Amino acid sequence: MTETTETPAAEQDIRDAADDGQDPALTARWQARLDELVAEHGVGASLGVLHHGRLVLEVASGWAHKGAKIEATPQTVFQVGSITKVWTATVAQMLAEDGLLNLDQPVAEVLPGLKLIDEDLTRNVTVRHLMTHSSGIDGDAFIDTGRGDDNLEKYAAVLADVALNHPLGVTMSYSNSAFILLGRVIEHVSGIQWDELMRQRLFRPLGLTHTGTLPEEALLHRAALGHLGNPLAPVPEWGLMRNAGPAGLIHSTPREVLTFARFHLDGGLAPDGTRLLSEQATSAMQTPQVEVPDKWLLAAQVGLSWFLDEWDGERVYGHDGNTIGQSAFLRVLPDQELAVCLLTNGGDTLHLYHVVFQEIAREFGGVKMRQQVDPADPPLEFVPADYVGVYERASERLEVVERDGGLVLIHTMTGELAHLVQPEPLELPLRTFLPKVFLTRRPDLDAWMPVVFYEIPGGGEYLHFGARATPKVA
Repeated sequence: MTETTETPAAEQDIRDAADDGQDPALTARWQARLDELVAEHGVGASLGVLHHGRLVLEVASGWAHKGAKIEATPQTVFQVGSITKVWTATVAQMLAEDGLLNLDQPVAEVLPGLKLIDEDLTRNVTVRHLMTHSSGIDGDAFIDTGRGDDNLEKYAAVLADVALNHPLGVTMSYSNSAFILLGRVIEHVSGIQWDELMRQRLFRPLGLTHTGTLPEEALLHRAALGHLGNPLAPVPEWGLMRNAGPAGLIHSTPREVLTFARFHLDGGLAPDGTRLLSEQATSAMQTPQVEVPDKWLLAAQVGLSWFLDEWDGERVYGHDGNTIGQSAFLRVLPDQELAVCLLTNGGDTLHLYHVVFQEIAREFGGVKMRQQVDPADPPLEFVPADYVGVYERASERLEVVERDGGLVLIHTMTGELAHLVQPEPLELPLRTFLPKVFLTRRPDLDAWMPVVFYEIPGGGEYLHFGARATPKVA
């Protein structure tokens, strides 16, 4: 019997990169760097860099599925999570240009019979509110409405029982629910079910072969599985229920996510030069619409689904995504013609993101990434009683208590996915950062997360944490 020697995956990836016109030395250097970082911070990761319209770097490291010993490669599909929202919003823009949708039209006029929990909300919430996380619809109403093609229609029907966590348009609170409703809007006005609509308007015109929305499509490729826990282990479920599609169910590779990013960089042009969206409509998506109370976690403003920021005086737009044990990161620096995508499936992925994007931005764009925040030193003086209380919305309870002259945030998940992502409450000590702004961090993560206390117009005390606005209830 003749023995065969299998080429190690990383070595083969470097050879494939060279065949694809990438610099082998650059690929080898970043392969070694990603190997080092994944060994320290994660389970598996796949990284791509687009510069001046060309994919200049594509590497992967670690496990796609640790339990099954399946390695991650550049062709492995990961869940991009909430980066999906930009894809959904992009198709909404396309339909608006087709004259089928008006972003400032009340949603109830588009979906006759729609009922939300508040009559004023039902009457006045617009498509633009949905696209900018300013509708007030509680963001994490994960209600399974089945696997049928009518799943979004059924979801829109149950929104009548989903809470309003802030008045319409007065603040920004991240809302998966609003984007699921947006998915229903665009499939209704187009007459095409959301998954197929994505294929027709984006996946096929952009030439994407490893991008899909359904788990059976992911199974056609090497697919990454999420990992959670301590020690990290494969999760028991691949992903969310089907109706979460418009908010977070696309799976893809960095190469194909960057093809989508290039479409936005090129003002709405597909790789073959076909115009899919006008330059004006593409630019509008990158134009500030709503201010973010917490300007340090994601970005300072929201456009039409894109999160907008500034690094070292340079414009940046992008989006993150989190599903069950998977995290995704996309940033675009338009003036540098630079886009970076990192897809991961477990570990301290936020720290991995900060390290990788900081080095990439410096190497390819000469840009210094916005630095991570750290607690004030020395600590600021504050009155604990000003912040103590219970802040709660449909899927999350945040209790701020005084302890030894300081503050502790007791974070309890109460929604449908609590048993998967955080079954037990977390006690998170708060450290001062700025007036009315504190920092905390989870025990399994290195990065600090802001906790912002503020009042909304018209009154009402709120806490902004994890990109969500949560009202004080006691």
